[in-house]
Amino acid sequence: MNGFSAHGLDEDAFSEKSGLQGGLKTFDAFPKTKSSYTAPSTRGGQWTVLVLLICTAFTFTEFRTWLHGTENHQFSVEKGVGHDLQMNLDMVVHMPCETLHVNIQDASGDRILAGELLQLERTSWQLWMDKRNGEKYGGAHEYQTLSREDTDRVAQQEADAHVHHVLGEVRRNPRRKFAKGPKLRRRDAVDSCRIYGSLEGNKVQGDFHITAKGHGYGMFGQHLDHEAFNFTHMVTELSFGPHYPTLLNPLDKTIATTESHYYKYQYFLSVVPTIYSKGASALDAYTSAPSSLAPSQFSNTNKNLVFTNQYAATSQGGNLPESPFFVPGIFFKYNIEPILLLVSEERSSFLSLLIRLVNTVSGVMVTGGWVYQISGWLGALLLKRKGRGKSEGVLTGKHDD
Repeated sequence: MNGFSAHGLDEDAFSEKSGLQGGLKTFDAFPKTKSSYTAPSTRGGQWTVLVLLICTAFTFTEFRTWLHGTENHQFSVEKGVGHDLQMNLDMVVHMPCETLHVNIQDASGDRILAGELLQLERTSWQLWMDKRNGEKYGGAHEYQTLSREDTDRVAQQEADAHVHHVLGEVRRNPRRKFAKGPKLRRRDAVDSCRIYGSLEGNKVQGDFHITAKGHGYGMFGQHLDHEAFNFTHMVTELSFGPHYPTLLNPLDKTIATTESHYYKYQYFLSVVPTIYSKGASALDAYTSAPSSLAPSQFSNTNKNLVFTNQYAATSQGGNLPESPFFVPGIFFKYNIEPILLLVSEERSSFLSLLIRLVNTVSGVMVTGGWVYQISGWLGALLLKRKGRGKSEGVLTGKHDD
């Protein structure tokens, strides 16, 4: 009837096969276009390569974001009752150690003789200036003046605010010791004093100050001549809480110089307790801890938790009239903020990553198909308007006589 048998052909060969394979073809939810209806083109191949490249780039970006996790910043009220606050200091003052008086006086009225708790080391100012000029930090001088802005320094401080960087630095430097200063030589002039170490104070507003002996306190028989004053100084480290020497704080690696003898430096610090957490919500982990557990002890129970303190600093300085009513020196006035900052780095599940990847790739492919079809339609329309799109094999209705 159809001529297949006359030519020795089997009509069943041209029909849908029975059985499982034929049933699957019939049940195909994604019908395919016959190959005779498609024509490969260079433009289509180029567009396919472009879509694949975009999908690869988006996939890599999504995977990298998932691998690094996302940071969440939350504020809370610190649990329990805080009592002590550790201060870490490493600085050099351009005056001999025997002429300085180091003290802390807090809002509770307690006075701590910091000079007896910290280490005072005789040194030479020129040695530290050579150290400053010889060392590099992030492509710039390690020590900078307070009046100069340094983009590399700002970038380093921003890096130290991320969870993975903080945890990495803490794990790489578990010993937390103060670095050794330059070795004093015989020919060096001993004209400066290095003050460094950690001390415990009350966790209240306080004032850490360095003055000349006989000024500011009624010390009988001690009065230093004003011409010997020189409160030029450089701060290698000033931090609060556990000692993490590799984390850069606002006043770390700074230097302030003056040619005036009767001069007063003032630094105003706002200290914010901070907890860094990785792998889980810092707020949930902190709230589930016993209320009697201090934040520093709480962080010691988990290697993925770091308790520290951040602070913002402002400074001012100026000459003072040489009068007993005015006290020259270096003053660090700090205030403990009544909040707790929790910075947590969290990572979603692998299933969530796969869902995002499927959605991203599908969206790119669908959008790419639409753009390809629209661009082809616009191209054909432009060609038709220019008279290049003449149809073939169509009668026009015109004939010659």
